[in-house]
Amino acid sequence: MPSPATTVAPPPLGPRYWPMWLAMAAMWLGASLPWPVQRLLGRGIGRLAYLIAGDRRRAAAINLALCFPEKSQAERDGLLHDCFRDLGIGLFEFARAWWGSVEPMRRTVRIEGLEHIEPIRAQGRGVLLVSGHFMTLEMCGRLMCDHLPLAGMYRRHRNPVMEWAVKRGRLRYASAMFTNEDIRAAMRHLKQGGLLWYAPDQDMRGKDTVFAPFFGVPAATITATHQFARLSGCAVMPFFHRREGGDYVLRLGAALPDFPSTDATADSARVNSAIEAMVREAPTQYLWIHRRFKRRPPGETSPYRKDG
Repeated sequence: MPSPATTVAPPPLGPRYWPMWLAMAAMWLGASLPWPVQRLLGRGIGRLAYLIAGDRRRAAAINLALCFPEKSQAERDGLLHDCFRDLGIGLFEFARAWWGSVEPMRRTVRIEGLEHIEPIRAQGRGVLLVSGHFMTLEMCGRLMCDHLPLAGMYRRHRNPVMEWAVKRGRLRYASAMFTNEDIRAAMRHLKQGGLLWYAPDQDMRGKDTVFAPFFGVPAATITATHQFARLSGCAVMPFFHRREGGDYVLRLGAALPDFPSTDATADSARVNSAIEAMVREAPTQYLWIHRRFKRRPPGETSPYRKDG
């Protein structure tokens, strides 16, 4: 019987979904443009988003102020503009990864650290590759799948057209796609020696979370990395990825030593620290528009409150 993680349900075709189908058609067409043209258009879209997406621009500015207090206001303003530039380019990276050709990227990609994973796979152990929500994640995930049979985890989209399109696109290169509700199936995949790519750096409300530092700021952090390692016996490895100009650099770090411990909070802090190191390598490519620090420890108020 086919697994839900490796199959795609038929898409909805009714008239109520036609506007979303038009948007998907535009992304599909955009995916076929030459890479230099995509980067040029992406910069323009990023500038437009900076001007019109006021709430998200404000959230990103607050995040940058919290995470880079040592930088001047002018430096953070420059980072903010560059973040939106890379956000626009990232839209084309997503589209190309799902539906376009990545041959131009394959010719120049640099991949490091594969030697860290082979001894673990030889033991029959699963590996959890931990990364963050960067705009390059889809492109770099597809490029890494040329070398490793990666499965992924994702949050199911509310719009069924988007859900169909994204899952169908990702299954072009990923070995399986588990929703964040399919914990048992993902755990089974790891226990069987599979490779799973996971980004635990967003506030997942309703999940098991602890407050662990991220750039020195307490952040509600899901404990799933600790639980996956504890229950499956998998290794946990940081997966760095970034764009340099029009090229990509992918790097696997060594497996986190003595992981997991008996302390979920300490383990979550170690994971946040690894993701922080990734962000510092490519700060403008991180998804700063997410309200990472919205949920606060008792007695603290959200930094995004407009009346604060």
